[in-house]
Amino acid sequence: MTANRSILVTGGTGYVGGRLIPMLLDRGYRVRAMVRSPQKLLARPWAGHPALDILPGDALDQASFIQAGEDCDTAYYLIHSMNAHKRRFAEADRKAAENMVACAEQNGMQRIIYLGGLGDKDHENLSHHLRSRHEVEGILEAGRVPVTNLRAAMILGSGSASFEMLRYLVERLPIMITPRWLRTPCQPIAISNVLDYLAGCLSAPQTTGKTLDIGGPDILNYQDLIDIYCRVAGLPKRIIISVPVLTPWLSAKWIHLVTPVPASIAQPLAEGLSIPVICKEDMIREWVPVKLFSCEEAIRTALKRVQQEQVDTCCFDGGGQLPPEWTTCGDADYAGGTVMRRGYRIAFEGEISKVWEAIEAVGGRNGWYFAQSLWRLRGMLDRMVGGPGLMRGRRHSQKLRTGDALDFWRVVAHEPPRRLLLLSEMKAPGDALLEFRIHSKSQGQVRLEMVSRFLPKGFSGIAYWYGMLPIHDWLFKGVLVQIARKFGDSPTGSPHVFSVEKELECKL
Repeated sequence: MTANRSILVTGGTGYVGGRLIPMLLDRGYRVRAMVRSPQKLLARPWAGHPALDILPGDALDQASFIQAGEDCDTAYYLIHSMNAHKRRFAEADRKAAENMVACAEQNGMQRIIYLGGLGDKDHENLSHHLRSRHEVEGILEAGRVPVTNLRAAMILGSGSASFEMLRYLVERLPIMITPRWLRTPCQPIAISNVLDYLAGCLSAPQTTGKTLDIGGPDILNYQDLIDIYCRVAGLPKRIIISVPVLTPWLSAKWIHLVTPVPASIAQPLAEGLSIPVICKEDMIREWVPVKLFSCEEAIRTALKRVQQEQVDTCCFDGGGQLPPEWTTCGDADYAGGTVMRRGYRIAFEGEISKVWEAIEAVGGRNGWYFAQSLWRLRGMLDRMVGGPGLMRGRRHSQKLRTGDALDFWRVVAHEPPRRLLLLSEMKAPGDALLEFRIHSKSQGQVRLEMVSRFLPKGFSGIAYWYGMLPIHDWLFKGVLVQIARKFGDSPTGSPHVFSVEKELECKL
């Protein structure tokens, strides 16, 4: 490392990047985080570290990429698409990798460190996503800046897609009908060991210009992982029936219905398990010596952190759509139409801090305080058509931060103790926002508001808004009443609809 130069970390809001940044800061490095949504990182507890710079940037925008890499000595390239439903994902991965090369070369970097995937690139059943990972390796290596390629298989840790898929499958299905790939050998690795290797490469010059396989001490198959999880969680051993007809695509659809992992992510995970993914060499163990955790230790640690609500990052953190432009300033002709809006208000005696605790705890296992069966039905319908539904719940039962997934919403503004703004990610013919506002009134009174906004897409969107309006009126008023009863006292009248002024929307 060169003095006074930073380390560029891309993918900082993702599962690995969000854990690597604080580790590098703790080890005394200066870090530059390039992210599309800086608000997501600003909500992290380490966001105010004096050695951290957070810059907006897009991997597909070469100019912003190059600018973010100024005065950086090394870059961690942790960007890749896991979404099987995005069209031309390989093209996007290719473009982003080319921009990484340009950024490194123009800023005179000494090294790029890339986290890729295990799997023989010449295997006839290599998935499109693993093939894209290998292509990215080739693009990075073709540049003038040396590259360290770390190849990993399944990553086990609290909040990882692989662990969440395993956890929900085992806990919800005492009997499983499974594909043959359940017995394909793999070499999982604990997230803590992945981070150890990523950070350790900085002080191991031997790793420069090398492609290195990283894995844990165990080579097993997915059925072995199911048995280990049962043992760690104290569950009866699951009955497994293997059949030849379940393709990765069919497996992904089933995983989508049973677990919070969407089919778009489950499919590349399943495809990756359909071929052997084991280390062919272990040179990194000599150059970056770390204590490797067994699969049982990794699962035990991950499960403990989930139970203690100490999940630092989650597979649902990264990506997610950015707030649409119309959320910035109300109606926007350029955004495609007129924003539909509806406000609901109730006043009652109470403490703002207590009301805020109720608002911040909404969703997940805590529920939505009113008509729980209706919320579950909407989540089930959303899940059936490919949406997130309610399964992904919350990262923490009481605390939220910007960027968190919350059932089928995404937190886009979190301003305690006054305002919470949620962006819908469920399948609907338009974009939707739901906002909670808390206002103080005289003599200890609180005014609580819920504001719904919807930008319809075509006639179906308009029909959806007006068709759902009576249900939303009943539902949102009921939520307000229940919050007032549980966390306040003496409501002054029933909740009522109020007019939402457009100028109040220019707050994002």
